[in-house]
Amino acid sequence: MLRWLIGGGREPQGLAEKSPLQTIGEEQTQNPYTELLVLKAHHDIVRFLVQLDEYRFASAGDDGIVVVWNAQTGEKLLELNGHTQKITAIITFPSLEVCEEKNQLILTASADRTVIVWDCDTGRQVQKVSCFQSTVKCLIVLQRLDIWLSGGNDLCVWNRKLDLLCKTSHLSDTGISALIEIPKNCVVAAVGKELIIFRLVTPTGESLEWDILEIKRLLDHQDNILSLVNINDLSFVTGSHVGEMIIWNILDWTVQARECNFWDPSAQLDTQQEIKLCQKPNDISIHHFTWDEENVFAAVGRGLYVYNLQMKRVIACQKTAHDSSVLHIAKLPNRQLISCSEDGSVRIWELREKQQLAAEPVPTGFFNMWGFGRVNKQASQPVKKQQENATPCSLELIGDLIGHSSSVEMFLYFEDHGLVTCSADHLIILWKNGERESGLRSLKLFQKLEENGDLHLAV
Repeated sequence: MLRWLIGGGREPQGLAEKSPLQTIGEEQTQNPYTELLVLKAHHDIVRFLVQLDEYRFASAGDDGIVVVWNAQTGEKLLELNGHTQKITAIITFPSLEVCEEKNQLILTASADRTVIVWDCDTGRQVQKVSCFQSTVKCLIVLQRLDIWLSGGNDLCVWNRKLDLLCKTSHLSDTGISALIEIPKNCVVAAVGKELIIFRLVTPTGESLEWDILEIKRLLDHQDNILSLVNINDLSFVTGSHVGEMIIWNILDWTVQARECNFWDPSAQLDTQQEIKLCQKPNDISIHHFTWDEENVFAAVGRGLYVYNLQMKRVIACQKTAHDSSVLHIAKLPNRQLISCSEDGSVRIWELREKQQLAAEPVPTGFFNMWGFGRVNKQASQPVKKQQENATPCSLELIGDLIGHSSSVEMFLYFEDHGLVTCSADHLIILWKNGERESGLRSLKLFQKLEENGDLHLAV
């Protein structure tokens, strides 16, 4: 484990290279992360981080190892060995409130076609399931029913004892890429271009058997779905490889807003029902979403977009937030956003309101700022420019964390212990609030001096 003190700032780009990428100087006055700890335990790409409690997290990746860490000190607490190939999914399995044993369990799935249940307090392998016909790509826990689901080429339902309760038939060779829970004992599965709604039938007085029924297939996406998340009690959102973003009603599964075939300028578009995220065709995959009570934040290609749910419009964007695709984003307190990218950087943004300037009205249709809708062709370019200038907020770069030498896959935020990032460089970095850490070291020093009787207070 290495501790570094770091300065800010990305190295200046060469004069011959002109990039619209926003940069920040050495004096990153609003960036609290001025110290870092480098954590070494993995031997391949580290793809997953999961928070276990207020001070512990687990990491996993292509070496098939799970490591449990102390987020405060960076100490390696446990190393869990059991998989023979790369880990493809990891999730916590909390204990029931009524359960006396409160051991923290996690589930890990692997390309070796197994799922293992681990006790993160002892490192013990509780149980292993090896009856899968394909690699499990995603896991979800339905804590209310005390069951978990595994998604591969089929969808399986399991109880806490790892009994198989029921399963679907073979769904697709591509497999299920994402799962979310929605009301009425239903789940949504992303399978290639499709969303499939399943309903769980729980045991009753008449039947003690579990069952899972396919209710509906939603065929609105035109390319593979990469991201699927709940955003509130009323809606969930999906994003595809070709930049399609669709917001769905969580109760009746109808489309609330969408954009398809946006790369075709001749397509007839409905200004009230579409989303268009215009970037280069090879740079428009929607890898991740995050949200708060007001906004949905989308990682689209190399850019970041903020869509306000009440105003029904994009209120801020950074079309080139990173040099390469943005892989993971998270909303922080104080209107801040963190993003990480294939370019190896982690960047901190602040959502700020622009000063009110005189400007012509902007259409309020969904994502009209990107130029779709029935706009007069001759006036389309000026209107686009006015729309971009009229966004009421901006994303301002306030921190640039340079420490990894390869793609940063994801991160975790701990309010008290800092930021944890994992990367294709096999490393985990624990970014620390320098001012806070300095204060803690001073406090420990004074306490030690006082214990040793070396501290004499002047009267």
